[in-house]
Amino acid sequence: MSNHKYFGTDGIRGKVGDFPITPDFILKLGWAAGKVLARRHGSRKIIIGKDTRISGYMLESALEAGLAAAGLSAALTGPMPTPAIAYLTRTFRAEAGIVISASHNPFYDNGIKFFSIDGTKLPDEVEEAIEVELAKPLTCVESIKLGKASRIVDAAGRYIEFCKRTFPGDLSLKGLKIIVDCANGATYHIAPSVLRELGAPVVTLGCQPDGMNINQECGATDVRLLQSRVLVEKADIGIAYDGDGDRVIMVDHLGHKVDGDQILYVIVREKLRRGQLFGGVVGTLMSNMGLELALQQLGVPFVRALVGDRYVLEKMQEKDWRIGAENSGHVILLDKTTTGDGIIAGLQVLSAMVSNDMNLHELCNGMRLLPQIIVNVHSTGLHDPLEAVTVKQACSNVEQQLSGRGRVLLRKSGTEPLIRIMVEGEDTIKVSWLAHYIANAVKAAV
Repeated sequence: MSNHKYFGTDGIRGKVGDFPITPDFILKLGWAAGKVLARRHGSRKIIIGKDTRISGYMLESALEAGLAAAGLSAALTGPMPTPAIAYLTRTFRAEAGIVISASHNPFYDNGIKFFSIDGTKLPDEVEEAIEVELAKPLTCVESIKLGKASRIVDAAGRYIEFCKRTFPGDLSLKGLKIIVDCANGATYHIAPSVLRELGAPVVTLGCQPDGMNINQECGATDVRLLQSRVLVEKADIGIAYDGDGDRVIMVDHLGHKVDGDQILYVIVREKLRRGQLFGGVVGTLMSNMGLELALQQLGVPFVRALVGDRYVLEKMQEKDWRIGAENSGHVILLDKTTTGDGIIAGLQVLSAMVSNDMNLHELCNGMRLLPQIIVNVHSTGLHDPLEAVTVKQACSNVEQQLSGRGRVLLRKSGTEPLIRIMVEGEDTIKVSWLAHYIANAVKAAV
């Protein structure tokens, strides 16, 4: 893990108006990124996409100005899913792609993340080089070398076709009633079209973004509305994306939530059936023990990476494996694309349903999720509560209680000022009590 000043596990993120998500800093970031990226290859174009947050307009303008001052041109896509920017960066052979998004966070947060020319996250050394430039005074190239701005008018259509190509050509979604919840985010004008063009009757939720309702009681982080609509509409399946479209969570026809671990299991089992699984599967420290046991039964190797899709991807590349996921719904399928993509992961589950003539509930049957309770404790203090003797003792007590039939994990969130306490075991009530027992120790230490 790197010790960057600004870049976290998922780019630079924070509350809009508070440093570093301020117009002046983002202007400087655009310039610093432009200075570093302009050195690397011949192309002088950067693709900029965003989700539907109201602050996107302001930050887009600031980035565009900073890049222009460094002599790079911006090609704007308007609201587009994060994985779409990774794809467009590759197809346009752009120097880099920039996404303005805070993913699953509330509308008043925003962030900046970068993709390389290959459609993958920037290497650590490039982020470090950008941070070095940020420490220098901003300069401007001479007028003849200034960058320009243009708009990519067919961005949505290109990405819709790309997504459809990942679905088997001999299959159709005809007759499969789908409720799709776009979290009032970046997939609102993409996902319904992909599903309809593949033949599905689609009912939409969370497709009226107003700049402030992104992720608000909808989408992958809150599927209650989707669960009730699936039951009311007697739909075959519900699909929820987060604000920037790199996560997917599903709901089966009975209204049960299907998370990233279960989605991963369904995709892996289908690949095994088709003889298309090469190597093993990467999860994270948060992946449910039930996934590990189910993959063991299938004879599929499984390893855990640190939490964060960049660490999943690093582990996949290290092992030369093609499939990895987080239980939050980031599913990375390197045989299809270069980054986590909610729409594409969802399509692989739909193809498994159609080709096996089975519903999602049946496809998930081979895996039993163990009760897993996560308690978040707010922590903005200077000292680290995870190092407190009382917290370590509480964890040790809980591990003794679980006696090898469960797991305990404490970690700092990479995107919010939170300590996440996860306890997993066989009994929900016991697991919940143990998680709150540790949480109380953390609160006391904070």
